Amino acid sequence: MPEFDTLTFAQSGPVTSIVLDRPDAANGLNDTMTRELAEAAALCDTDATKVVTLTGAGRFFSAGGDLKAMAAAPDPGAFVKGIADDLHRAMSTFARMDAVLITAVNGVAAGAGFPLGVSGDLVLAAESASFTMAYTKAGLSPDGSSSYVLPRLVGLRRTQELMITNRVLTAAEALDWGLVTAVVPDADLPTRLQELAAKTAAGARGSQSAVKRLLLTTYAARFEDQLDYEAQLISECANSADGKEGINAFLGKRKPEFS
Repeated sequence: MPEFDTLTFAQSGPVTSIVLDRPDAANGLNDTMTRELAEAAALCDTDATKVVTLTGAGRFFSAGGDLKAMAAAPDPGAFVKGIADDLHRAMSTFARMDAVLITAVNGVAAGAGFPLGVSGDLVLAAESASFTMAYTKAGLSPDGSSSYVLPRLVGLRRTQELMITNRVLTAAEALDWGLVTAVVPDADLPTRLQELAAKTAAGARGSQSAVKRLLLTTYAARFEDQLDYEAQLISECANSADGKEGINAFLGKRKPEFS
């Protein structure tokens, strides 16, 4: 099992769990954490993994970039560029891997912690969680895929408000805006995360991967091209062992047993 300085990484069957683990620094994203997150994401991009869970240790999901580390760097611009590049490498892997990513926002998600927190294919939020961009407060510009993801999730006007005014959203508001899948009581978050991971892991990996791939192309593809891609992927699924099992189980009125 790999060992990291700023993350905890554990595998249990088809489920891999990652915990941002710098609680004394509000799980701030420094150069070590983003590099390790990219390495951890790459380890999840395997046929053996069906679900990845991502949450934070302590009271924060992540307060975003580690401003103390940035201020101490001889060349802040180069330092921040390295952090952003590694974070983006991790997020690209999470988005394109076959496994489903479930994020559990356990507290404050600020700065890059905001887009990272809502980047899951499924997103749980504790009732006490909050979301804010906070970049312009520090004279910085958004990263972490926020300029790509947020307009697609909440629209341009709401994204402008979040980025320019640094509005803080409660978990309930984030749910209303469509940023999270569900809000759960704080004490129930770990259990709900495990339950959702187990339920998702029992599904058909190829089908879930196809959903991810289709949704990645939906905003860029021509209508007919997207239809062709749908036809291609459903054909692949129908020919797979899980597809045949799913069809037979449905016809036999029994629960499928996916690989």
